[in-house]
Amino acid sequence: MRSEEIKIQRRRRRKRGIRKRVHGTGEKPRLSVFRSLKHIYAQIVDDDLGVTLCEASTRSKDLRDGLIVGGNTEAAKVVGTALAERAKAKNIEQVCFDRNGFRFHGRVKGLADAMREGGLKF
Repeated sequence: MRSEEIKIQRRRRRKRGIRKRVHGTGEKPRLSVFRSLKHIYAQIVDDDLGVTLCEASTRSKDLRDGLIVGGNTEAAKVVGTALAERAKAKNIEQVCFDRNGFRFHGRVKGLADAMREGGLKF
């Protein structure tokens, strides 16, 4: 087995453990983060209804123009700020954070810090 495959399997195992504990409701939806090498994606989900309430990513048309690179910490902070504004517009003030098996470091931490600065609690 190649090291890339092992890395993916480890992340999937961590993800399963996190998803057992983290569940979004109407009062406290789940903030799900996914990062690839080139982009970062974040969405706020109500798991009871199975609905995405709002989302932001480096591939969004309104955010894409202001970014030079989509896969760095600065881009993650821009996405976090934009998502916090969209959540506030929908009266979402508290979320539970789902890091999706990624370590809370670098881009994931930058996005979370920007969300906190934008006024969301988790």
